[in-house]
Amino acid sequence: MRLVFLGTPAMAVPPLRALVAAGHDVALVVTRPDRRRGRGSELSPSPVKAAAVELGLAVSHDVDDVLMASADLGVVVAFGRIIKPHVLAAVPMVNVHFSLLPRWRGAAPVERALLAGDGETGVAIMAVEEELDTGGIYAERVVPIAPRATAAELREELVTVGAALLVDTLAAGLGKPRRQVGAATYAAKIEPADLELDWCRPAVELDRLVRVGRAWTTFRGRRLKVLAAEPTEFDAAGMSPGALAGDTVATGSGGLHLVTVQPEGKAPMSWAAFANGAHPTSADRLGY
Repeated sequence: MRLVFLGTPAMAVPPLRALVAAGHDVALVVTRPDRRRGRGSELSPSPVKAAAVELGLAVSHDVDDVLMASADLGVVVAFGRIIKPHVLAAVPMVNVHFSLLPRWRGAAPVERALLAGDGETGVAIMAVEEELDTGGIYAERVVPIAPRATAAELREELVTVGAALLVDTLAAGLGKPRRQVGAATYAAKIEPADLELDWCRPAVELDRLVRVGRAWTTFRGRRLKVLAAEPTEFDAAGMSPGALAGDTVATGSGGLHLVTVQPEGKAPMSWAAFANGAHPTSADRLGY
């Protein structure tokens, strides 16, 4: 089958490699334009572009180039851009979506499932339509969410499952998709403000936020990332949310045991190493 592939981040690379390994003719890869990284002036390609160049595939940054590729099907994985109706009308497309639709349509299904405390999620091979993630489902696979899974670990598992499911689905023939059934929920993009730890919330909820990644608070007015933590039973009677008792923070319910943190402008370190340098006192409160 002659395909075009549309994707951008690292999580889209395994499905692209799987299609090539399965013998599909990937006529064109469409991804975002190169970007400048860091303080230098050199342009950096997207992970998908870097992989496509390595595989010897043609690359474009213009979605309209799909129209000239003579493709039978488009495959979309975390593309991050709108595919215009005239392109969809010319080339049928499927999307590898990382949730059990219609739950968590949108940009951040992995993170939203984790934040909600869902016990399972999955991968869907779905038809691409003009509306966001509303298309019929060709194939689906359920993936349990481990109790202590991070978003990075869950994403890696879903990508592995999704790449295999994509190849298997194309090999079997798409057939007719089934309609999505149930109430839709939307996975809005995670913004930096969403990742601030509100110590008035229960420790179990704050733990999920830490496991999503890039969670942060403040210590003495400077930003402090919390990279690893664990909820724990903790008697916070008489303590304000954000107050410290050794390596544990008082929360709205229970305590959050701090494991790894990253002070502003410094490398990640254990909480013990941070505390040895910062010397927190009973007067200190995180988030202030």
